[in-house]
Amino acid sequence: MTTSEPPAFPFDQPDLLAAPPLLRRLHERGPITRVRTPTGDEAWLVTGYEEVRRLLADDRLGLSHPDPDRAPRMSESVFFGPTGNHDTDQADRARMRAVLMPYFSARRMRVLRVRVEAIARELLEDVAASRPPVDLHEALAVPLPLSVICELLGVPYEHRPEFRRWAHGIGDARDGAASQAALAELYAYILDLVRAKRADPGDDVLSGLITAEDGTLGDDFIAMLGTMLLFAGHDTTVSALDYTMLLMLTHPEQRRAVAEDPGLIPHAVEEILRASNTGAGGVLRYARQDLELGGVRVRAGELLLLNNGAANHDESVFPDSDTFDIGRRPASPHVTFGYGPHYCLGAVLARIELQAALAELVRCLPGARLAVPVERLRVRSDQLTGGLAELPVTW
Repeated sequence: MTTSEPPAFPFDQPDLLAAPPLLRRLHERGPITRVRTPTGDEAWLVTGYEEVRRLLADDRLGLSHPDPDRAPRMSESVFFGPTGNHDTDQADRARMRAVLMPYFSARRMRVLRVRVEAIARELLEDVAASRPPVDLHEALAVPLPLSVICELLGVPYEHRPEFRRWAHGIGDARDGAASQAALAELYAYILDLVRAKRADPGDDVLSGLITAEDGTLGDDFIAMLGTMLLFAGHDTTVSALDYTMLLMLTHPEQRRAVAEDPGLIPHAVEEILRASNTGAGGVLRYARQDLELGGVRVRAGELLLLNNGAANHDESVFPDSDTFDIGRRPASPHVTFGYGPHYCLGAVLARIELQAALAELVRCLPGARLAVPVERLRVRSDQLTGGLAELPVTW
């Protein structure tokens, strides 16, 4: 350990598709280091693959904090600080997963895949019929996951402008009041929708939750789940789609390989998920008790950032990790969706959306290329989920 001022995180990233240089240097010194977050708080940044994977499944860490008002934070967004009741955190998370898991079953996802592929096809055919340049962020990355999550939840898609405004507000990493206000507005909207569905249910997740557990789930709890799913189920995928398109556009030889052999698409998506998660963020957890990690003592209540992006670029697991290679077949999987009992429930759905978008990109826009130099692309640094501000393409 050192008594010098901790480096400010996230670190400068000159190359959008490579790990930040300072992250590399710190990881070479050890798997855990002290950093200062944008809110001015101190946190432990964990970068090693084995350490991140182990801690993602460690019940000594949680999302809650015994003193939420004084807890260290990563950002001002309401979704990137302490959440839940500290005394019941683990039981509450287990219950939430148990309630939602049936709606993300393999059978449901197989049925939904057909619809996802149809939406992706329609969106990219519209792009192909347009006059270039076209912004793929607005034409594909935003509407595809938003359409899918609206259909899954049973939320009217015509209200999408409001959803995007609320999602943008909730994800505001710099204005906590705006994030709280947007969350309250989205929650109120979903709560009204849940109450309406009690009288007129449909074939969707919100209607299913109303009758789950013998109808004992309260409207407030269902609305909370719906709010969380609507935000997490589309905004994170927007960012993933941005980088899916960017990696394919900047690696034409690998795009051609996918076009010639669509069987490579699942492998390509796994490499995209690994390579595009470069270590700019991390999974937030609070220590529920003192623990030893990498030769340092982490105290109860301290903030840990489990940097799954750094883990995905750990050279001991992924050699030449900054190289995008759809032929890569690593012995260990990436940890973009987490690991263990808290593995992301929506991982299968996200993969379906990325696979569908990639398949339609190579079919509809075989000659697509960036309309601006990659250096001019801007990251949504003010947003919790990151991603690109725009992705202009031509052909």
